Amino acid sequence: MKKTCCLYCRVSSEGDRQSTTRQVEDLKKFCESNGYAIKGTYEEHISGAKKNEQRQVLMDCLNYCVEHEVSILAIHELTRLGRSTLQVLKSLEMLHEAKVSVYIHNLGLYTLQEDGKVNPIASIICTLLSELGSIERDQIVYRLQTGRALYKANGGLFGNKGYRKPKEKKLEEYRDVISYLRKGYSIRITAKLTGRGMSTVQRVKAEFSKEIGL
Repeated sequence: MKKTCCLYCRVSSEGDRQSTTRQVEDLKKFCESNGYAIKGTYEEHISGAKKNEQRQVLMDCLNYCVEHEVSILAIHELTRLGRSTLQVLKSLEMLHEAKVSVYIHNLGLYTLQEDGKVNPIASIICTLLSELGSIERDQIVYRLQTGRALYKANGGLFGNKGYRKPKEKKLEEYRDVISYLRKGYSIRITAKLTGRGMSTVQRVKAEFSKEIGL
């Protein structure tokens, strides 16, 4: 009997900045090369740090796999299931109880053996990788928070569109650029004389047009 497979693909960012296209294509090729019948493809744009219950597409995928006795759930890498060890293990437990094996493409690993029992090696690797993923995420959050606090302590302001320096600091930082622009030098010449990029000079000119007298 031909094995059935569902694909679950996830990226963290909404919009066009990230795409699930490569994940879908890789997993489809995997299924075709192994003769698996694809029963559904689930694509989601959401942070892996969120709880399973907050990820509607993931829950729809897991429930479909369980209810329709799908043989395999294929994912590109373990972090697609989540960044939290607890949430990843909860998903695996739900699937394993229904005898659904998870195939992790970048590891070439199935979480269940042919007899339906949990693959002990896969279990150890999944737990370890999930924990490492959680630690990595905590470190990223810590670095962002520390960087933000340091920036504000040094006089930077944090607005809705990101970090921004006080205008006084910018005037001091780009004093040489403003000086040349005031003298009538072109953007290209000013960039060469100050050693700055043309885009930087253009931005300074646009932002300080009143101060420059243009």
